Amino acid sequence: MEPAALRARIADEIRRRELIPAGSEVTCLVSGGPDSTCLWHALTALGYRVSALHVNHRRRGQESEDDARFCAEQLGAAVVEARGSGLSEAKLRELRYSFARDRLRATGHTASDQVETILYRLVSSGRPTGIRARRDDGVVRPLLTVWREETEAYCVAEGITFRQDSSNADTARGLIRNEILPLLRRLHPGTDRNILAALEGPALVPLPVQRALADLLASPEGSKRIDLVDGKVAVREYSHVWLERRPVRLIEPLEWGAWRIEPRMPGLVVRGWRAGDRLCNHESKKVQDLFVDAKIPRSEREAWPLVVRGDDVVVVPGVATAPGYEEAVIATRSA
Repeated sequence: MEPAALRARIADEIRRRELIPAGSEVTCLVSGGPDSTCLWHALTALGYRVSALHVNHRRRGQESEDDARFCAEQLGAAVVEARGSGLSEAKLRELRYSFARDRLRATGHTASDQVETILYRLVSSGRPTGIRARRDDGVVRPLLTVWREETEAYCVAEGITFRQDSSNADTARGLIRNEILPLLRRLHPGTDRNILAALEGPALVPLPVQRALADLLASPEGSKRIDLVDGKVAVREYSHVWLERRPVRLIEPLEWGAWRIEPRMPGLVVRGWRAGDRLCNHESKKVQDLFVDAKIPRSEREAWPLVVRGDDVVVVPGVATAPGYEEAVIATRSA
């Protein structure tokens, strides 16, 4: 195990999915196990301002107290108590996620956890869905491309101690991990990666999204927008419908479609074009008219990034820039 190589993979995943802004604060939810310990150490080494939080459910007597003490002493974690006696795995997870909601939080879920989750959801609901890289409440999972064996090897290579939870074997996940997956691997050595590949198949549209899209199409309003999952927004302008990304704070170089936008001024946000947008301090000229003047095809306008500051459109990359914002960004478009 080369720790630097694993950190580079984690950094790539964070950038690709825009999970944690560069150099920002993030709180790791730690158990003391190798996954969350690896996450805590790797994010610190990557230059993030990392804190740690451990939730002590006090379900395993002295072992729970020892885990809490380890997290506090070795990882500098704040420890909170939330008794979890009699609660299911799902309820315990939501209880843990109820803390520190005012911060960006990260968990150590790995590709191994993803495989176990896919199997469990397949047999319990008939749908091969998995763990999302970002929850709706902002909890992020930067290790979903890393295997459990790699987090343990990382900790060993870096000389970091970690804990093992003896109760894992008694959970549904433990049954899958210790009994079902070993049998499946006897059938085929590529079991884990093949199960993981199930997420790459045709996606099933969740019912809430189906209903939201139906409402969007049925709305009598001429212009309407709805938030979907995974950072997408569905937009309808009369008979024209498209998907766009949610606005993103421009605090580091950003890839938006064919564009790479690098900030040179604080307080900027990148978002998609909206009907009625006007370029700031430019005789109130509509962005739509700027597109027409620049001969930008209608098929490309919805995916074209706009750089805004507050409510003002200040840069339409490759098209126009508001006075005073000539040095705000460097925008380049791939061929």
